[in-house]
Amino acid sequence: MAKKEVNTDLWVYDLLKEANIASKFSAQGSSIKEVNEALQTASKRGTGKAGFPEYVGVVKDFLIVIEDKADTVKHLKVNEKEIISEDVTSVCDYAVNGALFYGKHLSKNTSYKKIIALGISGNEKINKITPVYINDRGDYTVLDDIETLISFSEENIDEYYVKEILKESTDVEKETAEILKEASILHEDLRNYGNLEEKNKPLVVSGILLALREIEHRNFSIDNLNGDSFKTDGQKIYGAIESNLNRANVSPQVKKDKLLSQFSIIKDDVKINEINSTLGKTPLKHFTEFLYKSIYQSIRYNDSAEDYLGRFYGEFMSYSGGDGQNLGIVLTPKHITELFCDLLDLKPEDRVLDPCCGTAGFLIAAMHKMIKKTEDKIEIKNIKKNQLFGIEEQSYMFTIATTNMILRGDGKSNLENKDFLSENPAKLQLKGCTVGMMNPPYSMGSKTNPALYEINFINHLLDSIVEDGRVAVIVPQSTFTGKSKEEKKIKEEILKNHTLEGVITLNKNTFYRIGTTPCIAIFTTHTPHSKNKMCKFINFENDGYIVSKHIGLIDDGSHKDKKQHLLDVWFGKNEAPTKFCVETTIEADDEWLHSFYYFNDEIPTEEDFKKTVADYLTFEVNMITHGRGYLFGLSDEEAVEYTKENEKDELKVSESEEDYE
Repeated sequence: MAKKEVNTDLWVYDLLKEANIASKFSAQGSSIKEVNEALQTASKRGTGKAGFPEYVGVVKDFLIVIEDKADTVKHLKVNEKEIISEDVTSVCDYAVNGALFYGKHLSKNTSYKKIIALGISGNEKINKITPVYINDRGDYTVLDDIETLISFSEENIDEYYVKEILKESTDVEKETAEILKEASILHEDLRNYGNLEEKNKPLVVSGILLALREIEHRNFSIDNLNGDSFKTDGQKIYGAIESNLNRANVSPQVKKDKLLSQFSIIKDDVKINEINSTLGKTPLKHFTEFLYKSIYQSIRYNDSAEDYLGRFYGEFMSYSGGDGQNLGIVLTPKHITELFCDLLDLKPEDRVLDPCCGTAGFLIAAMHKMIKKTEDKIEIKNIKKNQLFGIEEQSYMFTIATTNMILRGDGKSNLENKDFLSENPAKLQLKGCTVGMMNPPYSMGSKTNPALYEINFINHLLDSIVEDGRVAVIVPQSTFTGKSKEEKKIKEEILKNHTLEGVITLNKNTFYRIGTTPCIAIFTTHTPHSKNKMCKFINFENDGYIVSKHIGLIDDGSHKDKKQHLLDVWFGKNEAPTKFCVETTIEADDEWLHSFYYFNDEIPTEEDFKKTVADYLTFEVNMITHGRGYLFGLSDEEAVEYTKENEKDELKVSESEEDYE
């Protein structure tokens, strides 16, 4: 048996290395004295002699024990009450049963209070990983199956414990709920006290956030907002905005003028500059106080890639009844912008272009990812100043994006207020961008205006990136079905000039409230697609995100694990069954989706065969007892006789299989 499990042992060790915890584990024993002593009496056969799991280690204050088996058939054995069997045979022969045995033994014989037993079976392609949590009293809880061991890394294990074991909200979830609550309150206040148009709300918010930056330079004070009619609160805030744009070295002048023109609403709107009798102050002062206390410091000092202003905007849109589609705007969630960075394997030397940048979510994520990969201060400065490029057609969105980048420390953001499709790709190539990221406007194209089809945006972006560049886009699935002649023609053109690496189908709720199933497509630029090129088509609908009634889309605790599995498959570290990933050649008129190429490659198990035979025999009996006769033309008498014979055969099969149970 041990020889059969060698490959599984090696694969499990690779999982430990991937989670960066391999050094904390020992094979067939433990370097920790009390754990090793406990294992000296841990025989699975109950002899009181030594017994050793495949791996045992400690991450923070968690003792983790791993038992593995070569075949998934030997993963788990439960009794007639659907409880994990703890008899000697089950403990010896099944992965989860063995892991639970060792976990309970170590709980009883060591000082560790939190123990996670992992039953692992199979190989890198077909496998099962089941965690079992055991407390200091020996009680256990079977947790949801996982794909990798990334949840048990030092940076993730506490979050896993809170989410999966304690079943409590994580700090991130609590923060998210709080942000959305604050956004809701602010929206109501902007409506009740400002009577502002929907597109002006985020402009007021972002403008105030820029003004607040001047506090640290003693060039702005909330206390000075006193409702003065000679110099209004709006003029004071506008002046602080102008000072901060100068301080951030926003250039050229035309760009700065464009921003100031958008922010002029703050000083020109009469209602928000007059003292409100209910508030006892101007609405502008009220908004400024609120943002300073509730939002500003979170945005200013948070190092995550979260697009806070984008989230505010999305929340405003949801309250106003707009879903973004009618404005051609679909804001990209944080976990998708971060996934783009991982799929494209961003390097510090990359130059990134987002030609439909919205609130700059992709650029912010890219900036953080690239900075994280270097400690060189000059390189970091260059990333912020010279390696991030964005284009946004709508002026107010351009202003929000620029503000967002400034708030993240990119004062020299290379953003342009232009129509991307009207730009010459050859000219855009001169920017030297090696990476393209895009979430184009959805559902804007038609037969009368094919230029606005999502597939045309993709083609235009591919042409705008330098040779051998990497491009990722997120679009509706319909983009790659190529239903119209125009879309099919563009798909052909793409393959003539560029290479499709693969397409990943996403969770239908990725864009909560939008009502479309998106997918991510990844390309290599300016290399014609070879007929022999094997593309990857992945079904990532089960991404670990679920809809929470009052919050929206949230991580159910498994996203990091499932994301790591996706990346392992995408980069060829692991194989996967076809229900997850199909590798195949393509044609231009194919539907570039997992569902189009999928075929079931899983070999039925002996249990599957027995179940199918049993179901069929049950069906035969039902046909006869209901007077419908035998399905394939036998008379009732023949059918009854045939059924009796099969029942005898079934009995014989059951008897002959006893030795295998």
